[in-house]
Order: sequence, then C-alpha cells, then structure tokens
Amino acid sequence: MKFPSLLAPVAAAVLLSAGAAHAQQTYKIAYIDPLSGPFANVGELMLTHTQYAIEDINAKGGVLGGTKLQLLQFDSKLSAQESQSALQAAIDQGARAIVTGGSGSSVVSALVQAVNRWNQRNPGKELLVLNHSSIDPELTGKSCSFWHFQTDANTAMKMKAIANYIKKTPDVKKVYLLNQDYAHGKQWATYGRQLVGLARPDIQFVGETLHPIGKVKDFAPYLANVKQSGADSVITGNWGQDMTLLLKAAGDAGYNLRYFNHSAGAVPGTVLAVSQAKTGQLTWVAEWHPGQADSPKVDALAKSYKAKTGKDFLAPRIDMTPRLLAAAINKAGSTDTPKVALALEDLSFDSVVGPVRMRAEDHQLLLPQVVNTIAPVDGKTVKVGWEGTNYGFRTDAIYTGNELAQGTDCKMPRP
Repeated sequence: MKFPSLLAPVAAAVLLSAGAAHAQQTYKIAYIDPLSGPFANVGELMLTHTQYAIEDINAKGGVLGGTKLQLLQFDSKLSAQESQSALQAAIDQGARAIVTGGSGSSVVSALVQAVNRWNQRNPGKELLVLNHSSIDPELTGKSCSFWHFQTDANTAMKMKAIANYIKKTPDVKKVYLLNQDYAHGKQWATYGRQLVGLARPDIQFVGETLHPIGKVKDFAPYLANVKQSGADSVITGNWGQDMTLLLKAAGDAGYNLRYFNHSAGAVPGTVLAVSQAKTGQLTWVAEWHPGQADSPKVDALAKSYKAKTGKDFLAPRIDMTPRLLAAAINKAGSTDTPKVALALEDLSFDSVVGPVRMRAEDHQLLLPQVVNTIAPVDGKTVKVGWEGTNYGFRTDAIYTGNELAQGTDCKMPRP
C-alpha cells in the first residue's frame, strides 16, 4: 500500500522558511570617509548621495528578490590609520563592501591593502572596496586589486579631457602647477605636465609647488610665486577647503587666473567662492554638471534627491556606485563576494549619464567626462545659477569613457 508522504509539507515549509529568511537578511555596506575636520562637508555630501541610492534600491525591493542593503557609517578623519580602525569596526559589524573615495588616494590605497590582507586570511568573509572619488591611476594600475573597483574616471582620463580642451584654447600660454602634497596632488601635476605638454608643445610650464593638504589658511604667499612666474593659468588638484581658500586669496589680490581642476564644482562652496572672488575662471571635469543640457535622467534624479534630502544633487557617480553593486549582486545571483566581484567585471550599466562599463582588466569604470567652466549666468551657455549666486556651469566639451580610456599596467592577482 502506498502512503502519502508526511515529509513533503514539512520540506515545503522548510524551503519557504529558508526563502523568507534569505529575503529578510541584510547586506551591509560600510561608508568610510571624512565626517569631521576640514573636509567634513565633502564627506557629508558623499554620504547623502550614497544613502539616497541605497534607500532607493531598498524601496524597489532591494537585491535578490528581497535582501535589503544596510549602510554603516564611519569617520575616516582623513587618516589612513583611522580608516583602518574603521575598517576593522566595519568587519566586526558584518560589512561585506566598503564605499569610500573622499579621503584621498593615500587613504584609499591603505584601505585596499588592508582589505587584500583580510581577504587572503579570511576566505568566505571577503570584502569589496568601491571607490567613487580617489582617482590615482595607481589604484587601477600597478597597485590594482581584484577586490577594488573604481567608479570615477582616473586622473589620467580627467587630465586627457582637459588637455584636449586646452589644445583648442590658445589663450592658455604659461602654466603654473600648484598642488596638494600627497599622492593625488603629485599625480595631477605629473599628468598635467605630460598630457597638456603633449597636446600643446608651445605651452610654457613656469613653476611648480606642492603645499600641505588641508593645513594652509592663507594662499597669498603661494599666489605671489604664481604671479611672479608670469603664469596665466594654474593646474591645481586642490579640492574642498584648499580650493575655496585659493580662490579667495586670488580674488583678494585681484589676480585673474585660469584654473584647471578635476572635480571642484562638485564640492559645496566652490561656486560661491568663484562668485565672491569676481575674477578668474575655474574649469573642471566630471561625469555631469548641474544645469547641463540634454540630461533628462539626471535632472529627474536631482529633482527627486532634492525633494527627499533638501540638498542639491552633485555627483551621479556616487549615486551610481551602490547601484552598480546591486546590479552585480543580482547578476551573480549571490552575495558571495568573489562571485559579486566577477559579476562586476565587464558589467555594462545604463546609468543616468548614459551607458557605462566596468573594465575587467583593471576595474576602471569607463564613463563620460564633461569639461565645464564656472561662469556667470548669461541665459544662453549658462542658464541656471548655483549656491544662491548668479554663477553656474558652462559646458565646454564632452568626451566618452572610451575616448579617454588609457592603457593599464595592472597585473591583477586573482583569488
């Protein structure tokens, strides 16, 4: 006689229970960036962008059909040592991925090295590092890591965009290199000399200075050297307080300069500083700028972001970073870190700034770059004022990620 199985309902219940548990679990992401000190405003901006994206992903169902993302917050204090302490705290709290980039490339490099060591010693508990703003090419070059992914164009790509623009700007003739004294500042100066020099062999480089990062209160002595050199333009990788104080000192001195920078307009206070200086032109490069024409997807996102946070949207790439991670988790069908890393490789993603692709060989995201200048509203090239001023952003040139892509000397060890 055949008896009905009593185990079938039990097995089904177990499976349903396991599925529900999977759907209810969280995937923890640790945010490690400056939330105090001279660059706290930069860290808060990046945190808000990251939070918004994660909340939006969760509102749409999370990942893997119900797993929610949870954001843990840690203050890097702009210190490699503090960041590594934060990393250990994040590990202790169950983080599976690190979102960082606003602490500078030396801090991000230290984090990547620490994650490399942790992952090697702790198989099954690996972490990813998603870097949205530290753009030293070494991070996707000689120091590349299977566990690190770069979601902003690197220094060489950004400088290539600026060099292409300077090639068509004949009034740039004498250039001074003024940069922060750390890895990224030195890289910005080096690539400036190389790529701008290649694009415009006639340009004279008339001086070069490195200054302490986040510690200079008055840039007047540095600008006196720039003025004495006869420079009409400055290639500077300064950001945050170091950029606004440089602009203030130049304005106080009535010194009319052109500045070429990587991300200045995306940092709060920069447009206000330009408007108050009333002299000088600041040209920078990013994946998008506020008021950019023909960008309906970013416009819609910026409007939603402002409505929810009460703040201005500035950086699509930061919002994009957790979305890329979520896409990779869904592609992998797993939160297992090595599987997610493999899914991120060569991932194509339809972002708000257009299609982007994570290059597999070095984990460098290829995304568009827009060269633009902070300029007065004129109703034609600049239609929207920013930070309560009559200054906004003028689009000068747009390049695709493929146009700016560089070769790589990454030789990535794989687990």
